[in-house]
Amino acid sequence: MTRAQQHISIAALLSSIYLACFMGFVPFPAKIQQDIIPVLPFWAIVSFGAYLLFKLGYGVLTFNDVPQAHKELMAQIDQARTELKAKGVEVD
Repeated sequence: MTRAQQHISIAALLSSIYLACFMGFVPFPAKIQQDIIPVLPFWAIVSFGAYLLFKLGYGVLTFNDVPQAHKELMAQIDQARTELKAKGVEVD
């Protein structure tokens, strides 16, 4: 199963559960049924957006904290250049 199929399956499952709750097939107290369940999709979208903004901010905050990875990547690039030059490929 590909990742897209997994995401589609999860989205279909969650939407069917939500629709069952929204249509009243799953019994809830009246207060929950009228006040909470109708706004769950908006709450989920806002929560997901907040999570993504946090991940983006944290990634920007810790962006320069990987000098060892930079050195390792540059060494791998130099190694690839020397191997390609040995095989006769011109690399700029």
